[in-house]
Amino acid sequence: MAAIAQGPELVAAITAQNETTSGYDQAKIDALDTQWRAEVDASSKPLIDEVLANAASAYLLGVQEASEGLYTEIFAMDAKGLNVGQSTVTSDYWQGDEGKWQNTFLAGAGAVDIGDVEQDESTQIFQSQVSIPVLDDAGTPIGAITFGVNVEYL
Repeated sequence: MAAIAQGPELVAAITAQNETTSGYDQAKIDALDTQWRAEVDASSKPLIDEVLANAASAYLLGVQEASEGLYTEIFAMDAKGLNVGQSTVTSDYWQGDEGKWQNTFLAGAGAVDIGDVEQDESTQIFQSQVSIPVLDDAGTPIGAITFGVNVEYL
């Protein structure tokens, strides 16, 4: 997982998004998250489509497909907890209020957050979310990444 988190495509995408989102206040973050949640069930999905079409999402989708069922989802977040790339659509855009981001990005190198095993409603697969920070070349956290791990695969 750590090697995947340090993929050059992912690090570059998070670094670029951090430059864009560094000035976002909580109102802007909340507005984007509200837009994302509305788009999940809508026919028009400009924000979701933009994220799914980027290089980071293509990289994460490739990793998920190559895992042969081990990973049920993979998504990466920036320094604000906003999605940068993802292999599948998440229910929300802002993860900054959740342990998967707070317990990894804020904790720094070596941090790991392991969620409870839960049954995914759509796939009926039992999975746990495992999250770690994404680091730059100096070892400084620039974001975080979450892997949905199919525990039935283990």
